[in-house]
Amino acid sequence: MRDQAETLRLKMLGQQGGLGRSIAVVSGKGGVGKSNFTMNFATTLANKGKKVAIVDMDIGMGNINILIGKNVSYSLKDYLEGNKLLDEVIFEGPYGLKCISGGSGMSGVLEWSEVMFERLIHAFEQLQKSFDYILFDMGAGATSWSLDLLVSIDEIIVLSTAEPTSITDAYSMMKYIYMRDADKQFYILCNRAYSKEEGIETNERLKRTMERFLDKEVTILGSLPEDPVVRKAVREQVPFSLAYPDALISKTLQLIVARFMEHRAEEVHAHDQSAGKFLSKLRSIFSKGRD
Repeated sequence: MRDQAETLRLKMLGQQGGLGRSIAVVSGKGGVGKSNFTMNFATTLANKGKKVAIVDMDIGMGNINILIGKNVSYSLKDYLEGNKLLDEVIFEGPYGLKCISGGSGMSGVLEWSEVMFERLIHAFEQLQKSFDYILFDMGAGATSWSLDLLVSIDEIIVLSTAEPTSITDAYSMMKYIYMRDADKQFYILCNRAYSKEEGIETNERLKRTMERFLDKEVTILGSLPEDPVVRKAVREQVPFSLAYPDALISKTLQLIVARFMEHRAEEVHAHDQSAGKFLSKLRSIFSKGRD
């Protein structure tokens, strides 16, 4: 009865229908603005009428709630340990956006109990049924268990800056994932570009590297400019896309989100039916890890 009541409340939070897309936002190194991008990308999607959830997977270092000035008492950790129901660890952001903080104290999946793993699967299943998009804000870099999760997720948005080390690390991240799943859909985006040309050059360099060394096509989403309103918005704890909708970065993000949604629609219409495979992949990969 408890699970049934929770499922009903989650349906009311989102919408019931097809399975939502799972999307991970990653970077090869820290400091590229990944969490800020995730929040504003999700906010823009929600403003377009989409049902969106963010799961903060930057364990122990998560800051999604801080970006929107929310003090949260409970996290994904509390749910996994059975102390709270899933809907009790969800907090609301702009335009009906729903978020889950990662909390701290979770290390490797191999240390999780069978019950915790089943609760994780249950959580992701309910989110898929209730939302159009589930965005996973991943920690910087790659760990064994985060790679397992990334292989299961439908699509990956990879952020880089124009710094050579950032580009190299972004390529390495995609290579790690590609070696486990050569069919993975990658989107790349240059963040904090000081000029339009710098953004284009960074994306093209990363795209060419993937084609040359891995024979892998990636989709360029675009680039976001270095903009002083970002710091102002962070201090004000309001997404820049909401606080400064007329700023260059906000208008550029609108175009990027529209490009992403258009590409998504084309992929689904053409052949992509992988949304339903997210949970089966996750269960298979993590089960093997515990054998």
